[in-house]
Amino acid sequence: MSSENFEKPKDGDSQSSRPEVHILTENFFTDDAVDPVYQAKARILNDALQEVGMGKYQWGLFVVTGFGWLADNLWPIVTGLILAPVVNEFRFEGPFLKLGQNVGLLVGAVFWGVGSDIWGRKISFNITLLIVAIFALAAGGSPNSITLISLAAVWSIGVGGNLPVDSAIFLEFVPASHQYLLTILSIWWAFGQLIGSLVAWPLIGNYSCEITKPPNCSRSENQGWRYFLFTMGGLMLLLWGIRFFLFKLYESPKYLMGRGRDEQAVEVVHKVAAYNGTTSNLTLEHLKVAGSLGGGPALDTSAAGAVQRQLTKFNSNHFRSLFATKKLAYSTSLLVVLWAFIGLAFPLYNAFVTYYLATRGTDFGDGSLYITYRNQVILSVIGVPGALLAGYLVELPILGRRGTLAISTALTGVFILVSTTARTSDSLLGWNCAYSFTSNVMYGVLYAITPELFPTKDRGTGNAMVAAANRVFGIMAPIIALYADLTSSVPIFIAGAIFIAAGFIALLLPFESRGRASI
Repeated sequence: MSSENFEKPKDGDSQSSRPEVHILTENFFTDDAVDPVYQAKARILNDALQEVGMGKYQWGLFVVTGFGWLADNLWPIVTGLILAPVVNEFRFEGPFLKLGQNVGLLVGAVFWGVGSDIWGRKISFNITLLIVAIFALAAGGSPNSITLISLAAVWSIGVGGNLPVDSAIFLEFVPASHQYLLTILSIWWAFGQLIGSLVAWPLIGNYSCEITKPPNCSRSENQGWRYFLFTMGGLMLLLWGIRFFLFKLYESPKYLMGRGRDEQAVEVVHKVAAYNGTTSNLTLEHLKVAGSLGGGPALDTSAAGAVQRQLTKFNSNHFRSLFATKKLAYSTSLLVVLWAFIGLAFPLYNAFVTYYLATRGTDFGDGSLYITYRNQVILSVIGVPGALLAGYLVELPILGRRGTLAISTALTGVFILVSTTARTSDSLLGWNCAYSFTSNVMYGVLYAITPELFPTKDRGTGNAMVAAANRVFGIMAPIIALYADLTSSVPIFIAGAIFIAAGFIALLLPFESRGRASI
């Protein structure tokens, strides 16, 4: 159903005086799930953005929101990469570092995700990377494990806010014909792992005590992980500077419309069009016509009304809207379960893969830090084409989002399980390369389909909800690791089985968002 069903030309307006729909903008949410007036306005904005097209602004957004994907994968990888040398120096239980990180990720996902629906996308977008940079740089000077764990928790609050906010921003500006780029954005996620591994290889590999060294590893001979944190913190500061000083982010027009600020929403669309060197036919009258179809009361513009609207932003309406109908509640619940399962399986395996590769490498006779981090770089390189393939597969009629997500998630679990059969270093690396490839396809689709299945006015809250489930179960991973033998294959069996189960859950999602405009 296109916006043409809602917006009727009047007073002699010609059909060409308003935005035209260029692709299918049928909405899979029923009218009782999302307010019909909101739907009508969202479709008009979709048509306007399609009219503006994919231009300089959206491509710039592809880059600066990509920084959020990069940070989201980089920093969990960072704690995995520094795990062996910091345990060697501080002599503490390594999973506590991951536990502190995952607590911070949980707080960040909920705070910034819900906050983006309350105060808008811009504030969260402009702050998160700066938080990461400041506390990561401070962590490089940590004198003990407690300080390091505490600072990792705080920098993770910044990290946790990136994807819930950045996915909403990109999806709400990109024309419907290019929504597949939300999947390809995961190439930045692969770059995050690659950059971390490339920098860690020479720094940690050459300036650290060997894992087999007796417990007298001093700070002076174990500076590699500190150099690494300084470098990664500096990178975050650079990326924040590019975001804040070089790219002007406009507030999301759909967010503004959802807050009753139609005039500002129209203004943003025209600013984006001007930035792209084109024009838009969208006017405030178009949104007013759609708004009049609801027959509801006019927006109270008094001071008291403004205060009341601010107070109502803090109620549970955003959460209730995500469960408004049985089908929408079913979809939301499955997404929460899917993110929870992956949130447990991924850190249980990937966050400790460096330690696992090192200890298994020792068994195979090549457990040096240099070989360990070299292998980590190889795994990271393999992940890049996986992200690109995901962008292609999700547009195929037979597979779509659901099919690609289900197959790649199940295969990720299969390759994890098969890796336990490795009897040589090369075969272990080979199976892990296959895992790295399919897991990057999986995450590319997961990060795309999730915001597409939430309406804009509740998207930040929906993203925060699934991210919170992901992080809560992520907290369980290091707790399990505290009581498990990481040198055995037991955590690997658990992670692989959970991924396979998550693949079957993905098949049960009731909506397929391929070829449909997000509202």
